[in-house]
Amino acid sequence: MIHEKMLIGGKWVESKKGDVIEVINPATEEIFADVPLADKSDVEDAVNAADSAFLSWSRLSPFERGKYLRKASELVLKRSKDIARVLTMEQGKPLAEAEGEVIKSANILRYYAEEGERIYGRIIANEEPDFESMVIYQPIGVAAAISPWNYPVELLAWKVGAALAAGCTLVAKLPSETPLSPLAFIKCLVDVGLPEGVLNAVTGPGSVIGSVLISSPIVKKIAFTGSTEVGREVLKGSADTLKKVSLELGGSLPMIVCKDCNLDAAVSGAVRRSFRNMGQICIAINRIYVEREIYEEFIERFAQATKKLVIGNGLTDKCDLGPMCTLAGVKKTITHIQDAIEKGAKIVCGGKRPEGSKFEKGYFFEPTILRDVNHSMLVMQEETFGPLVGVMPFDTLDEAVELANDTRYGLAAIVFTQDISTARRLCRDIEAGNVAVNNVDAGVINAPYGGWKDSGFGFEHGPEGLYEYLHIKHIRIRYL
Repeated sequence: MIHEKMLIGGKWVESKKGDVIEVINPATEEIFADVPLADKSDVEDAVNAADSAFLSWSRLSPFERGKYLRKASELVLKRSKDIARVLTMEQGKPLAEAEGEVIKSANILRYYAEEGERIYGRIIANEEPDFESMVIYQPIGVAAAISPWNYPVELLAWKVGAALAAGCTLVAKLPSETPLSPLAFIKCLVDVGLPEGVLNAVTGPGSVIGSVLISSPIVKKIAFTGSTEVGREVLKGSADTLKKVSLELGGSLPMIVCKDCNLDAAVSGAVRRSFRNMGQICIAINRIYVEREIYEEFIERFAQATKKLVIGNGLTDKCDLGPMCTLAGVKKTITHIQDAIEKGAKIVCGGKRPEGSKFEKGYFFEPTILRDVNHSMLVMQEETFGPLVGVMPFDTLDEAVELANDTRYGLAAIVFTQDISTARRLCRDIEAGNVAVNNVDAGVINAPYGGWKDSGFGFEHGPEGLYEYLHIKHIRIRYL
């Protein structure tokens, strides 16, 4: 049985009440670890520790702060296999995928170590000859990070890297389903000598931890990744203290496949982005719109490629997909399938738990493709967050754009076409913060990543992600 502690003020501590949260392996449904269950007092201690550390940390030069991030990046890489193993045990994704996530988190720390050195101000001429204006950027203060369980290390690293590079101190609320790998990642920062209180981590329910962080007048910034419904509550709760808030929320990603595309690349991309991490990705493909002339061929090839995916225990089996992380996720996927079938959709492949004794336990589910779908179905309107995708044909680009935009979400979209004019038009007309053309990776660390509409606002990644943690100050000078 693994037991980990929280980090508050540079010390690894239990909750004051001594309560714990149990951690379940989704491949076996076995409880294999626990972590402290924080209460209000624990969270307040973490906020106060971050507040006490802020002045000294913010006054370090970006180069000094960057040294800690670079050293931590190197240590994360050295420990990547060990962290990945814990990540797979609690989240379910195959070991190779888990290690890839950990390596990306190390790269994120290194990126922001360097980007922090490029926080540039500017000098602005004034009308009067003996006046000028200077614009500088200063850290906003204590920040709070609320990160999800689907990529528990990488999505935390986005926030840790940017906040610390900007000169903020941070309180991280870790996901209850997957707290162990984020704690292992945070240990790397502690072990390279990060000053006490600069980074704090608490574990427990969002209803307790989130409410303290959101209502605290000490916390000046909230970075939240999660559902749109919870994001709204975060925004409402931050109004009284006028916090700066960035929200990376839900999505319902459309993929548009035009008849002139490279069909091999489109099919390969559809398989990867629909079912990677069992569809538990904010930018997983939910809806695919295929030009009618290639609709049947696309579905056939998409199904053939999907059926080749190997499902297994991500820790012990050589597989493409592990289990889903939660039983609730499995139930929601089934609900969306049943709703679609009742409304006329047909299952092309999947639609059930995999067969065999090895799948008697665990939150396993087959990757599922639905055809003959329409926008009355939940799968085409809501974020399933599971291994399910609906496919329907379109006849004109106007129709494709209308279908793609027929959602309250606007996080990302994918387009496959070899016509540059078609690509330009779709990129311009699709209502989303990120569009990938002839590839399925709509986010990279050195470019801004954020959503439109109900997918949130604010940015992570790139210099824009760093500036989310900075105040702008204008200084007007008269030279005597």
